[in-house]
Amino acid sequence: MCRPRSLLLIFALFSASTAAVDFDLLTDTAQRHLHQQSKGLPGRVSIAVGKPDISRLPPCSAYEAFTPPGARIMGKTTVGIRCLGPNIWSILVPATISVTGNYVTTTRPLAAGQPIQPGDLSVLSGDLSQQPTGVITDPASAIGKTPRNSLGAGLPLRADQLIAPLVIRQGQSVRVISKGEGFSVSSDGKAMTNASEGQLVQVRMNSGQTVSGIARSDGSVEISF
Repeated sequence: MCRPRSLLLIFALFSASTAAVDFDLLTDTAQRHLHQQSKGLPGRVSIAVGKPDISRLPPCSAYEAFTPPGARIMGKTTVGIRCLGPNIWSILVPATISVTGNYVTTTRPLAAGQPIQPGDLSVLSGDLSQQPTGVITDPASAIGKTPRNSLGAGLPLRADQLIAPLVIRQGQSVRVISKGEGFSVSSDGKAMTNASEGQLVQVRMNSGQTVSGIARSDGSVEISF
């Protein structure tokens, strides 16, 4: 028969072993979830999962990861881990997602409304998680657009700072192309609103009917069925 002191020692060793296994499973679940969520990020992604306090958590044999409301996709963030059994609990695990890639900066001051030219931009490389949200990573997506407000030189360029040029203006005659599976029909009308490429625009057809479609780069309007 084991003495009480021996039983306590065995129980302590078993508990420590169980906690170590739980920690490995928990952090592995968090790591895999963050890798999945960060697949679409530009550049080279590096993920570091922190060490949550699990000392008071009961054992768990099955985990499920989830993204907490408001969690960031880059920089310092958290990932939720939910225990599915035999005990039910959840915990937030700290993590850091670093993304090394290219981002666009201005080479000189830009005036509001001034169309951006290739020479106005420079491409640098660094940790995108340290750059402003929405920083532009491809200069081609900025060329031809205009700043909403004046911009200084050497600043990271954000998508929300730019306005795409209009491809359709209110009152302009436009070709409306209706597309569906196996057919394409075109007709004429007048634009009722301004629109940049990819934006929704309303058109009054020659028949008097008003339709909505997507503005294309050639000034046409596409309606899909």
